[in-house]
This record gives sequence, C-alpha cells and structure tokens, in this order.
Amino acid sequence: MQAYLWIGLGGALGSMARHWSNGAVSTMAGVGFPWGTLAINVLGSLVIGFAAATMGADGRFPSSVTAQQFLMVGVCGGFTTFSAFSLQTLALVQGGQWLAAGANAALSVVLCLIAVWLGYAAGMALR
Repeated sequence: MQAYLWIGLGGALGSMARHWSNGAVSTMAGVGFPWGTLAINVLGSLVIGFAAATMGADGRFPSSVTAQQFLMVGVCGGFTTFSAFSLQTLALVQGGQWLAAGANAALSVVLCLIAVWLGYAAGMALR
C-alpha cells in the first residue's frame, strides 16, 4: 500500500510539473504546434533513461524499489503526456494539418528514443 501512496504522490508532482512546463513552453514557442508536449515527453524520456541506469542496486545512486517507482512510475508517468500527444496529433489531422501531425508523431518518437538512450548512457557513464 505504501508504494501506491508514493507513486500517487510522484504522479501528482509530475502532473503539476507537466502543467507548468507546458504553459512555459507554449508561452515561449507559441501554440500553433504542440511544442510543450514534445519537450515534456523528450525530457521525461531523458529522466527515465537516466534513472533506469543509475537507480538500480548496482547503479551510481542505488535506491529502493519504492524510490524507483516514485520517480519512474509516479513522477515520469505523471509528467509525460502520451495521451495529450495523441489528442493533439488527432486535432492536427482533423484540422487538415497533415504535415504538422506527421512531424509531431515522428519528432516525438525519434526524439524520445534518443532522449531515453542519452539518459541511460549518461547514467551508465556515472556508474
């Protein structure tokens, strides 16, 4: 039961961070393209990759399973926005913005895969 409470707390913190980050990026970059969601998903991928490489028993920052779940399931799960990404991409398609929808999907997948790899590589370098 304690793990659920930590995951829930992490999810709440991640969700609040997502809301703030999306607003900040949208203010800077505009709302014509979902830059906020893209940035959030890339950053979340970087963080979860780094955490996966560093928080295990043999990692640079050995952590309890509960701490790993708090960050990786709770915070990263609340912070990243795949459902928002999907809805925004659908809205672009419905608005006839096929190129923007394709760019959003391609950039999200490619950049998040690169980010998770970079986060993991950075974590492994610290071991």
